[in-house]
Amino acid sequence: MRTTRRLIVATLIAGSLAMSGCAVNSSSPDVFTASQAQREQTVRMGTVDSVRAVRISTNNGQPSGVGALGGAALGALAGSTIGGGRGSIATGIVGGIGGAVAGNAVENRVAVRDGIEITVRLDNGDMRAITQTATGEIFRAGDRVRLLSSGGVTRVTH
Repeated sequence: MRTTRRLIVATLIAGSLAMSGCAVNSSSPDVFTASQAQREQTVRMGTVDSVRAVRISTNNGQPSGVGALGGAALGALAGSTIGGGRGSIATGIVGGIGGAVAGNAVENRVAVRDGIEITVRLDNGDMRAITQTATGEIFRAGDRVRLLSSGGVTRVTH
């Protein structure tokens, strides 16, 4: 019986982790969606005025519920193994609630990426600030850059 429960817990954990990796919402200047490929983009040139590190929430602060559901299932299962009879039910309920809260928190932490906010002075004098995922490309004040814009999406590249 204990081996079966352990197998169920391991399956639930693996499934939760696999599902959390399915949602890819990239704000990287290097990632294009299929609908963005082969589309003409407007190119503007400018000079970097400033750069600062930011954090980008890939789920827009709205968890999908997968973390909470997975956490609740794991917590309920783990809690139900404690005690017997009615005690097992009570600990299962408490474990489910605690697991849901913990799973939601984990999902929110996983959904945050390192980013940069780049403020650019365009050649016409206008200022623009663009936030994008940090990819390792280094931007410094004074760098000449290109702003690539199409369909409301703007990327900064060298």
